[in-house]
Amino acid sequence: MTTEPDRSRVRFPDLSSRAYEHPADRGALVAMRSLRGFDTLLRRMSGLFNERSLRLHFLSSAVRVGETQFRDVYQDVVDAAHILDVERPELYIVQDPNPRAMAIGTDKPFIVVTTGLFDLLDAEERRVAIGHEVGHILSGHAVYRTLLLMLTRLALRVAWIPLGYVGLRAIVFALEEWQRKSELSADRAGLLSSQDPHAAKRSLMKMAGGSRLGEMDVDAFLQQAREYDAGEDARDGVIKLMSLMGRTHPQAVVRLAELDRWAASGEYSRILAGDYPRRADDRDASVSQEVRNAAKSYQDSWNRTSDPLISTLRDVFSGVGDAGGKLFDNITNRMRRPSDGSSDQ
Repeated sequence: MTTEPDRSRVRFPDLSSRAYEHPADRGALVAMRSLRGFDTLLRRMSGLFNERSLRLHFLSSAVRVGETQFRDVYQDVVDAAHILDVERPELYIVQDPNPRAMAIGTDKPFIVVTTGLFDLLDAEERRVAIGHEVGHILSGHAVYRTLLLMLTRLALRVAWIPLGYVGLRAIVFALEEWQRKSELSADRAGLLSSQDPHAAKRSLMKMAGGSRLGEMDVDAFLQQAREYDAGEDARDGVIKLMSLMGRTHPQAVVRLAELDRWAASGEYSRILAGDYPRRADDRDASVSQEVRNAAKSYQDSWNRTSDPLISTLRDVFSGVGDAGGKLFDNITNRMRRPSDGSSDQ
């Protein structure tokens, strides 16, 4: 079995996940990884969800791809691991009409793909989906998702304790926001693996509208994304914020718009040209710089959106900031003004 991609694609030796991670995702990951013993603690917590039993479950009830089973899919996994420079994970295909894929495990992660997703996507789109899951593995997302799952379950158990539930829900909400950003990161990894922007966009559109690709148009779907972003008035903004509660994935139009923006950016081109952070330098990553990058990402998103609610909030905060700045300037000028010897009575 060959270990080389079946068509010419750029390989990224020693690729750090920081190369493709969304700033908000990367900032959270760098901060968590910097805490001494945090990964060890999470791995012990994840042991409560027996990884061995999960693997045995899929070994007994799904088909493990290999050189003689789903040979094309096996080659896709080989390609993605080769291009992103990671150890090849196992992949199982399970009978399920819902189009889904997931990366499971912390010590030896593996990928599960449903027949619904396998049947939905063509060969190039499937490469994107598998690269997406390999990206999750390279980023180490599984161990942090375990924390989210455990806290979600814990929040349900203590729902009768008002203060405890509110505190846990705040943490869960923050982790859900992180997980949504982690999906944007994995979308980028899928693009880097496939290096086919059109296939990456098609796969996201199909996840929303099904297999009838001839009935759909990427440009029209991007126009939907712009309409969703703009909304009609502030009420739509509130509805969109409320709809995020409990969601671990961004809406399809949001994912497509974000990936389209990144694919057109200089960052994607630089990575293809070999200009990307290396794994060997991960330990030197600056937590403060990544946090600043995450904050800038949110600020850029606020500045870019046409959402009426966000625009109103932006104007309010800008007005408050301007007023505060003028007040600060006035106070500073008064303090700097030379005394004329007079005094107020």
